[in-house]
Amino acid sequence: MEHPYLFLVKAAELTHIQSLVDFAHAYPHVLYSWLVMIILIVLGSIATRNLASIPTKMQNVFEFIIVGLEDFIVDITGEEGRWFFPVLGTVFLYIFVCNLIGLIPGFFPPTASYNTTLSCAIVVFCYTHYIGIKCHGAKYYKHFIGPVWWLAPVMLPIELISHFARVLSLSMRLFGNMSGHELVLAIFFGLAGAFFVPLPIMAMGVFVSFVQAFVFFMLSIMYFAGAMEHAH
Repeated sequence: MEHPYLFLVKAAELTHIQSLVDFAHAYPHVLYSWLVMIILIVLGSIATRNLASIPTKMQNVFEFIIVGLEDFIVDITGEEGRWFFPVLGTVFLYIFVCNLIGLIPGFFPPTASYNTTLSCAIVVFCYTHYIGIKCHGAKYYKHFIGPVWWLAPVMLPIELISHFARVLSLSMRLFGNMSGHELVLAIFFGLAGAFFVPLPIMAMGVFVSFVQAFVFFMLSIMYFAGAMEHAH
């Protein structure tokens, strides 16, 4: 879907640097992904710049989010979940903010591009097996061959397909929901314009943004927890 106006793309055009202009038109999701990363880094720096026993408002907000996410992971996975919380917390915040900025006219949600959602899914996929190897060493292979050795020829292909399907499931679910929501917003803006008919859709978009980020986060927790379990 071609957007009629994207601020960062127009800003790139003002530079008159043809390579940058071409890049901006071809990969707007990368520009807005960089913007999301800058936003998170700046807000995180502000929140942690002057940590105090009496926290500032920004510190309070970040502590509420971080502690809530960490406790949620620990409740599901146990204390072992604390060491991979930074990865999952980062993925959740990144996806949530990527989803949210798409609600602002002139901004493109990076998660409405399959390249973005696929890259997040690949990170989760690789880290899942890193956790499995870290927890079980060479014995991690038992997760793929079934409870008895003679089932291995049947179980191995099934397990491999199942694990690779997780990448498709995570990426397509997030991409489909966010690109669909982006399309609905574009249609309503095109039809209603200044009459603010899209506002209820945008309000619903905040909820959708959170739900989609949380679903990705929750499924990732389940995959990580499964990798830590002993093979049956």
